[in-house]
Amino acid sequence: MAITYYHAEPVANSLKSMIPLFEKGIEFTSRYVDLHKFEQHEDWFKAINPEGQVPVLDHDGIIITHTTVINEYLEDVFPDVPLRPRDAEGAARMRYWNKFIDEHVMNFVSLHGWHRMVTVIARGIENGEFEKLMARIPLPDQRKKWQDARSGYEQKDLDHATNKVQQAVDKVNAQLEKTEWLAGNEYTLADINFYSHCGMMIERMFPEMDVANRAPALVAWRDRMTARPGVKKALEMPDHTNPALRTFTGHVR
Repeated sequence: MAITYYHAEPVANSLKSMIPLFEKGIEFTSRYVDLHKFEQHEDWFKAINPEGQVPVLDHDGIIITHTTVINEYLEDVFPDVPLRPRDAEGAARMRYWNKFIDEHVMNFVSLHGWHRMVTVIARGIENGEFEKLMARIPLPDQRKKWQDARSGYEQKDLDHATNKVQQAVDKVNAQLEKTEWLAGNEYTLADINFYSHCGMMIERMFPEMDVANRAPALVAWRDRMTARPGVKKALEMPDHTNPALRTFTGHVR
Protein backbone atom coordinates (compact mmCIF):
# COMPACT_ATOMS: atom_id res chain seq x y z
CA MET A 1 0.00 0.00 0.00
CA ALA A 2 1.38 3.38 -1.00
CA ILE A 3 -0.20 6.76 -0.46
CA THR A 4 1.02 10.01 -1.98
CA TYR A 5 -0.57 13.28 -0.94
CA TYR A 6 -0.14 16.19 -3.36
CA HIS A 7 -0.66 19.42 -1.48
CA ALA A 8 0.30 23.05 -0.96
CA GLU A 9 0.81 24.93 2.33
CA PRO A 10 -0.91 23.58 5.48
CA VAL A 11 -3.96 25.81 5.21
CA ALA A 12 -7.49 25.56 3.80
CA ASN A 13 -7.98 22.64 1.39
CA SER A 14 -4.49 21.19 1.73
CA LEU A 15 -4.77 21.26 5.53
CA LYS A 16 -8.28 19.79 5.50
CA SER A 17 -7.16 16.42 4.12
CA MET A 18 -3.73 16.51 5.73
CA ILE A 19 -5.14 16.50 9.27
CA PRO A 20 -7.00 13.16 8.85
CA LEU A 21 -3.84 11.53 7.52
CA PHE A 22 -2.00 12.46 10.71
CA GLU A 23 -4.96 11.84 13.02
CA LYS A 24 -5.29 8.32 11.65
CA GLY A 25 -1.54 7.67 11.71
CA ILE A 26 -1.48 6.85 8.00
CA GLU A 27 1.97 6.72 6.43
CA PHE A 28 2.12 8.81 3.28
CA THR A 29 4.54 10.47 0.91
CA SER A 30 4.21 14.24 0.92
CA ARG A 31 4.48 15.82 -2.53
CA TYR A 32 4.52 19.61 -2.35
CA VAL A 33 2.94 21.46 -5.29
CA ASP A 34 4.12 25.08 -5.51
CA LEU A 35 1.03 27.11 -6.32
CA HIS A 36 3.07 30.32 -6.47
CA LYS A 37 4.91 28.80 -9.43
CA PHE A 38 1.62 27.51 -10.91
CA GLU A 39 2.80 23.91 -10.71
CA GLN A 40 -0.83 22.80 -10.35
CA HIS A 41 -1.36 23.83 -13.99
CA GLU A 42 1.70 22.10 -15.41
CA ASP A 43 1.24 19.05 -17.62
CA TRP A 44 2.78 16.61 -15.11
CA PHE A 45 0.24 17.58 -12.47
CA LYS A 46 -2.74 17.75 -14.83
CA ALA A 47 -1.89 14.19 -15.82
CA ILE A 48 -2.68 13.31 -12.19
CA ASN A 49 -5.66 15.64 -11.78
CA PRO A 50 -7.03 17.06 -15.05
CA GLU A 51 -8.79 19.80 -13.07
CA GLY A 52 -5.42 21.21 -12.03
CA GLN A 53 -6.26 21.61 -8.35
CA VAL A 54 -4.75 20.45 -5.06
CA PRO A 55 -4.95 18.46 -2.94
CA VAL A 56 -4.92 15.02 -4.55
CA LEU A 57 -4.70 11.66 -2.84
CA ASP A 58 -3.06 8.82 -4.78
CA HIS A 59 -3.75 5.48 -3.10
CA ASP A 60 -2.03 2.72 -5.06
CA GLY A 61 -2.97 4.45 -8.30
CA ILE A 62 -6.51 5.31 -7.21
CA ILE A 63 -6.78 9.09 -7.61
CA ILE A 64 -9.15 10.90 -5.25
CA THR A 65 -9.81 14.64 -5.52
CA HIS A 66 -11.92 17.22 -3.64
CA THR A 67 -11.29 17.35 0.08
CA THR A 68 -14.67 16.25 1.41
CA VAL A 69 -14.50 13.21 -0.90
CA ILE A 70 -10.88 12.51 0.07
CA ASN A 71 -11.76 12.59 3.75
CA GLU A 72 -14.76 10.28 3.33
CA TYR A 73 -12.54 7.92 1.31
CA LEU A 74 -9.94 7.85 4.09
CA GLU A 75 -12.73 7.09 6.54
CA ASP A 76 -13.93 4.16 4.44
CA VAL A 77 -10.47 2.67 3.84
CA PHE A 78 -8.93 3.42 7.26
CA PRO A 79 -11.79 3.14 9.77
CA ASP A 80 -9.73 2.08 12.81
CA VAL A 81 -9.35 5.67 14.04
CA PRO A 82 -12.83 6.99 13.30
CA LEU A 83 -13.43 10.61 12.35
CA ARG A 84 -17.02 9.94 11.30
CA PRO A 85 -19.64 8.75 13.79
CA ARG A 86 -20.44 5.06 13.46
CA ASP A 87 -24.17 5.63 13.97
CA ALA A 88 -26.33 6.91 11.12
CA GLU A 89 -27.67 9.90 13.06
CA GLY A 90 -24.22 11.11 14.06
CA ALA A 91 -22.88 10.64 10.52
CA ALA A 92 -25.82 12.66 9.19
CA ARG A 93 -25.05 15.51 11.62
CA MET A 94 -21.42 15.49 10.49
CA ARG A 95 -22.44 15.56 6.84
CA TYR A 96 -24.88 18.41 7.51
CA TRP A 97 -22.05 20.54 8.89
CA ASN A 98 -19.72 19.57 6.07
CA LYS A 99 -22.35 20.60 3.53
CA PHE A 100 -22.87 23.90 5.36
CA ILE A 101 -19.14 24.64 5.44
CA ASP A 102 -18.57 23.61 1.83
CA GLU A 103 -21.49 25.67 0.51
CA HIS A 104 -21.81 28.60 2.92
CA VAL A 105 -18.36 29.21 4.41
CA MET A 106 -15.46 28.08 2.24
CA ASN A 107 -16.03 30.27 -0.83
CA PHE A 108 -16.68 33.41 1.22
CA VAL A 109 -13.53 33.01 3.28
CA SER A 110 -11.71 32.17 0.06
CA LEU A 111 -12.87 35.42 -1.56
CA HIS A 112 -11.10 37.42 1.14
CA GLY A 113 -8.02 35.25 0.77
CA TRP A 114 -7.90 35.88 -2.96
CA HIS A 115 -8.52 39.60 -2.40
CA ARG A 116 -5.68 39.95 0.07
CA MET A 117 -3.15 37.56 -1.39
CA VAL A 118 -3.84 36.42 -4.94
CA THR A 119 -4.56 39.94 -6.18
CA VAL A 120 -0.98 40.84 -5.27
CA ILE A 121 0.36 37.81 -7.14
CA ALA A 122 -1.89 38.27 -10.19
CA ARG A 123 -1.09 41.96 -10.59
CA GLY A 124 2.62 41.24 -10.37
CA ILE A 125 2.58 39.15 -13.55
CA GLU A 126 3.28 40.88 -16.85
CA ASN A 127 0.40 41.01 -19.35
CA GLY A 128 1.72 38.54 -21.92
CA GLU A 129 2.80 36.06 -19.27
CA PHE A 130 -0.53 36.31 -17.45
CA GLU A 131 -2.47 35.34 -20.59
CA LYS A 132 -0.18 32.33 -21.09
CA LEU A 133 -0.76 31.23 -17.51
CA MET A 134 -4.52 31.61 -17.89
CA ALA A 135 -4.49 29.41 -20.98
CA ARG A 136 -3.02 26.56 -18.89
CA ILE A 137 -5.86 26.58 -16.33
CA PRO A 138 -8.27 23.76 -17.23
CA LEU A 139 -11.34 24.91 -15.27
CA PRO A 140 -13.13 28.01 -16.64
CA ASP A 141 -14.29 29.02 -13.14
CA GLN A 142 -10.71 28.97 -11.84
CA ARG A 143 -9.56 31.02 -14.83
CA LYS A 144 -12.23 33.60 -14.02
CA LYS A 145 -11.15 33.68 -10.35
CA TRP A 146 -7.62 34.62 -11.41
CA GLN A 147 -8.91 37.25 -13.83
CA ASP A 148 -11.20 38.69 -11.15
CA ALA A 149 -8.30 38.82 -8.70
CA ARG A 150 -6.20 40.70 -11.22
CA SER A 151 -9.01 43.19 -11.87
CA GLY A 152 -9.87 43.59 -8.19
CA TYR A 153 -13.03 42.81 -6.24
CA GLU A 154 -15.96 45.15 -5.67
CA GLN A 155 -16.51 46.25 -2.09
CA LYS A 156 -20.11 45.03 -2.13
CA ASP A 157 -18.90 41.50 -2.86
CA LEU A 158 -16.33 41.67 -0.06
CA ASP A 159 -18.98 43.01 2.34
CA HIS A 160 -21.37 40.22 1.37
CA ALA A 161 -18.65 37.64 1.98
CA THR A 162 -17.86 39.16 5.38
CA ASN A 163 -21.53 39.03 6.32
CA LYS A 164 -21.77 35.37 5.36
CA VAL A 165 -18.69 34.52 7.43
CA GLN A 166 -20.13 36.43 10.38
CA GLN A 167 -23.36 34.44 10.14
CA ALA A 168 -21.32 31.22 10.05
CA VAL A 169 -19.31 32.24 13.11
CA ASP A 170 -22.52 32.90 15.04
CA LYS A 171 -24.06 29.61 13.91
CA VAL A 172 -20.98 27.57 14.80
CA ASN A 173 -20.60 29.32 18.15
CA ALA A 174 -24.24 28.60 19.02
CA GLN A 175 -23.69 24.91 18.32
CA LEU A 176 -20.46 24.80 20.33
CA GLU A 177 -22.25 26.32 23.30
CA LYS A 178 -24.33 23.12 23.34
CA THR A 179 -21.85 20.43 22.31
CA GLU A 180 -18.10 19.94 22.60
CA TRP A 181 -17.68 19.39 18.87
CA LEU A 182 -19.66 20.49 15.83
CA ALA A 183 -21.53 17.23 15.18
CA GLY A 184 -22.07 16.50 18.87
CA ASN A 185 -19.74 15.12 21.53
CA GLU A 186 -17.50 13.37 18.99
CA TYR A 187 -14.59 14.96 17.13
CA THR A 188 -15.29 14.53 13.42
CA LEU A 189 -14.39 15.57 9.89
CA ALA A 190 -16.78 18.51 10.31
CA ASP A 191 -14.49 20.05 12.94
CA ILE A 192 -11.50 19.55 10.66
CA ASN A 193 -13.39 21.17 7.79
CA PHE A 194 -14.38 24.35 9.65
CA TYR A 195 -11.01 24.66 11.37
CA SER A 196 -9.11 24.40 8.10
CA HIS A 197 -11.18 26.95 6.22
CA CYS A 198 -12.10 29.43 8.91
CA GLY A 199 -11.44 28.54 12.54
CA MET A 200 -7.66 28.71 12.54
CA MET A 201 -7.49 32.15 10.89
CA ILE A 202 -10.72 33.93 11.76
CA GLU A 203 -9.25 36.44 14.22
CA ARG A 204 -6.33 37.36 11.98
CA MET A 205 -8.56 37.62 8.95
CA PHE A 206 -11.52 39.49 10.45
CA PRO A 207 -10.26 41.43 13.49
CA GLU A 208 -13.31 43.71 13.29
CA MET A 209 -15.54 40.79 14.32
CA ASP A 210 -13.95 40.72 17.79
CA VAL A 211 -14.31 36.94 17.76
CA ALA A 212 -12.93 36.48 21.28
CA ASN A 213 -15.94 38.31 22.71
CA ARG A 214 -18.45 37.51 19.99
CA ALA A 215 -17.84 33.74 19.88
CA PRO A 216 -16.04 32.48 23.03
CA ALA A 217 -17.23 28.90 22.54
CA LEU A 218 -15.71 28.90 19.06
CA VAL A 219 -12.41 30.26 20.41
CA ALA A 220 -12.28 27.56 23.10
CA TRP A 221 -13.01 24.92 20.43
CA ARG A 222 -10.31 26.41 18.19
CA ASP A 223 -7.78 26.03 21.00
CA ARG A 224 -8.82 22.39 21.54
CA MET A 225 -8.35 21.78 17.82
CA THR A 226 -4.92 23.39 17.68
CA ALA A 227 -3.76 21.32 20.66
CA ARG A 228 -4.56 17.99 18.99
CA PRO A 229 -1.37 16.06 18.05
CA GLY A 230 -2.61 15.34 14.53
CA VAL A 231 -3.43 18.99 13.93
CA LYS A 232 -0.06 20.08 15.31
CA LYS A 233 1.76 17.72 12.94
CA ALA A 234 -0.21 19.01 9.97
CA LEU A 235 0.49 22.64 10.87
CA GLU A 236 4.20 21.84 11.11
CA MET A 237 4.36 20.87 7.44
CA PRO A 238 6.53 23.25 5.35
CA ASP A 239 5.12 26.64 4.42
CA HIS A 240 6.75 28.09 1.33
CA THR A 241 4.56 31.19 1.16
CA ASN A 242 6.43 34.36 0.30
CA PRO A 243 7.07 36.04 3.70
CA ALA A 244 5.71 39.30 2.29
CA LEU A 245 2.33 37.59 1.84
CA ARG A 246 2.10 35.85 5.20
CA THR A 247 0.00 38.50 6.91
CA PHE A 248 -2.82 36.36 5.68
CA THR A 249 -2.22 32.93 4.18
CA GLY A 250 -5.00 32.70 1.65
CA HIS A 251 -6.62 30.05 -0.47
CA VAL A 252 -4.73 29.60 -3.70
CA ARG A 253 -5.85 26.52 -5.58
